[in-house]
Amino acid sequence: MFKNMEKIGIIGLGRLGLCFALNIEKIGYEVLGVEKNEMLVKNITSKTLQSNEPEVETMLGQAENLIVSCDFQILNGVRNIFCFVATPSGENGAFSHDQVDEVLNATIQVSNGNPVNFIVCCTTMPGYCEQLQRRVVNYNISIIYNPEFIAQGSIIRDQLYPDQILIGKSPSASVDFLISMYQKMVKSNPSYLILSPTEAEISKLATNCFLTMKIAFANALGDACLSWGANPQEVLNAIGSDSRIGNKYLKYGFGFGGPCFPRDNKALIFASEQIGIDFIYSKTTIGANDKHFEFQLQELLLQKKDAYHFDSLAYKNDSDIIEESQRLRLALALIDNGKKVIVNKDDKSRQNIEKLYSNIFTFE
Repeated sequence: MFKNMEKIGIIGLGRLGLCFALNIEKIGYEVLGVEKNEMLVKNITSKTLQSNEPEVETMLGQAENLIVSCDFQILNGVRNIFCFVATPSGENGAFSHDQVDEVLNATIQVSNGNPVNFIVCCTTMPGYCEQLQRRVVNYNISIIYNPEFIAQGSIIRDQLYPDQILIGKSPSASVDFLISMYQKMVKSNPSYLILSPTEAEISKLATNCFLTMKIAFANALGDACLSWGANPQEVLNAIGSDSRIGNKYLKYGFGFGGPCFPRDNKALIFASEQIGIDFIYSKTTIGANDKHFEFQLQELLLQKKDAYHFDSLAYKNDSDIIEESQRLRLALALIDNGKKVIVNKDDKSRQNIEKLYSNIFTFE
């Protein structure tokens, strides 16, 4: 079925893993994917998968060198294996690494002592990858941390046009193959940042936490501007024109949400507490996000409307994801205050909304 080309293994074919698989397949690699969701494997294999991620369905239809399975044996003999499994947050904010541990154990079994680079692409707690490296020291496996910097709704593009490629590795590990692969794949001119695994894990968390701090500042200042009778975005544009600040993420609007930003702040708070540091910046950022929600809710209620219209209840425009969505939070608060909420019938998040909140909202 395949030509004689270099093999790349990918474990976990959710949004990130599948997009990555399609991007590297397109540049000439034979991609072997492992996914425990049998229906997902079936849909990918038959090329009938429906995805809200731009370009995914088209690229899947064109893919000639992608094969996926629920069986780890497909990775037997594969030298470079990328791990895209979930690291869900616990109640204390720390990420659970159980799925990474599970697939690493399976990788040890199929490697049969042959050298393997196990590249962790999911977000992990500081120090975890160095623990993994110590665990597999006798199995000829090198642990490399290589997290994704993407936004839902533009994953394919973000993987092709990164600002930086962050790589965390032990001194003995070689990442020449990884850099070579990215140089073939990316269309931007990113910085290649080679750090220790723990430094890279901290950098990944801190990047998202800093962005949310910027969002929270913009919204807090915007709330003040409205109270002063000033246009929030005019003020923020003026501030962002300073090159030391910049306009990215300096927009007035809904608070931050989604599957990454809130949980990364909580994880950094928890990780800092474990070493005796009170990371007040992330705590303040979360608090500011909540205060902005209260401000927006009161502003809406002051309008004294019977019905309020939302284009979408997703956490961001052109997305179907409702996790930690501040728009949804506002809409539910309006319902609690006896108001009617009308949502655009073409909202991409409609299916998810109707599963969890049937008959609460009106779609028109």
